[in-house]
Amino acid sequence: MVGTLSMLDLARVRRGTSIVDGLTSCVEMAQLAEQCGYSRVWYAEHHNLPTVASSSPAVLIAHVAAHTSTIKLGAGGVMLPNHAPLVIAEQYGTLATLHPGRIELGLGRAPGSDQVTLRAMRRDHTSSESFPSDVAELRDLLDGVVRADGVAAIPGAGTAVPLYILGSSLFGAQLAAALGLPYAFASHFSPGALTEAVEEYRSSFVASDRLSEPHVIAAVNVFCSESSDDALQQFHAAARERVALIVPKGVDYTDEQADQVLSMPQGQHLLQMMQYSAVGTPPEVASYLDEFLSHSGADELIVSHSTPFVEERMTSIRLTADLVDRVGV
Repeated sequence: MVGTLSMLDLARVRRGTSIVDGLTSCVEMAQLAEQCGYSRVWYAEHHNLPTVASSSPAVLIAHVAAHTSTIKLGAGGVMLPNHAPLVIAEQYGTLATLHPGRIELGLGRAPGSDQVTLRAMRRDHTSSESFPSDVAELRDLLDGVVRADGVAAIPGAGTAVPLYILGSSLFGAQLAAALGLPYAFASHFSPGALTEAVEEYRSSFVASDRLSEPHVIAAVNVFCSESSDDALQQFHAAARERVALIVPKGVDYTDEQADQVLSMPQGQHLLQMMQYSAVGTPPEVASYLDEFLSHSGADELIVSHSTPFVEERMTSIRLTADLVDRVGV
């Protein structure tokens, strides 16, 4: 691939496996991505989801950074309404101080949880209303801007950790454009507004000290295998895992029951969330990613190797990296 290839790791915990297994695979995947030439790995903040173990991206990043050497690591993203900007500046400032040039910070407005979990985190549903000012405050803390109250992020001030606005709607696109920050669209699970949001971001972009021209990252699911049938089976397995999002927590289900759910309206919505998925052999995935890049209008892709099986995920990482000269990204 021309340019960079990045990876989103959701710290997946497959049904029947442990959280330790999921977190161990994060280290293994990052090490392989580093060997294969990926530019970055991001981890997303989610809470109270039995299939996702990345509830604390900063802690996970610290662990992975200690077991890798060069690859960039970041949050994709921190759900800023859940946190005080000063705390995030200190956390990621500490990481940037310990691992210079390797830490990035994507910021989202959603809570990364349901309303019950939101209350458990002692957050108010109106917290997201201050997202624009919180982002600006966080940026100033990381840039070391002197505040009237004398508060500084220590560590953090002066690290200028790269910031990205994450989103799946026009709001994020407009904010990223107004602040002159790069924009990452969550098309791997929320495909609806992709092209409209990218167009809005580019047309409204205002250059800043951090970014002179608009820069868009679009996320896409990848299931890459030596066999088309095997890749398709992995896609279906991933869809079955997503059924856990709509069944009561703690309730187990068989593959047959998952297929029944996926045939229902709620299940069809889960499949629609996976609309942007490259499924197949390396040539088929290369063709899809090229088309998706053109369709999205993105400058860069971040891929989520979404099969629930660790060994197959590692294969997908390797095979996709080998496409470097065959996709125009």
